[in-house]
Amino acid sequence: MKVSEYMSTQVVTANPKDGLRQTFYRMRERSIRHMPVLGDDEAIVGVISDRDLRRPDWVDDEENVAHYYLLDNAHKVEEAMTRDPWVVHPDDTIQEAADLVLKHRIGALPVVGAQHRLVGMISAVDVLRAFRDSGVE
Repeated sequence: MKVSEYMSTQVVTANPKDGLRQTFYRMRERSIRHMPVLGDDEAIVGVISDRDLRRPDWVDDEENVAHYYLLDNAHKVEEAMTRDPWVVHPDDTIQEAADLVLKHRIGALPVVGAQHRLVGMISAVDVLRAFRDSGVE
């Protein structure tokens, strides 16, 4: 089984300069938990997740973190996203995707093609669906 068989190709993306509040609402409206972040050249530069929005790693460096939880648009995606995310390719196996998800404890992987261009996303749920469909017991 290949990643291309189970990945989502209709992917909602963010820009590093997008506000955290607008990104939060876009994710909520579309019922998604992970958004790839594309740079100006359309190459993937990061991923932002609902977890990043709930508690960004960088808030621990601040004395008063209360204002960071307001999720206003003054704070940008680039401040909270995971940079240089793990990725898979359409021809990679579901097993390879599962190994990355488990090893790095992540909920989704961007799927990239030539020139590191985004072609889809595959979530942990998609990986589980593939294993269910395979009849593995």
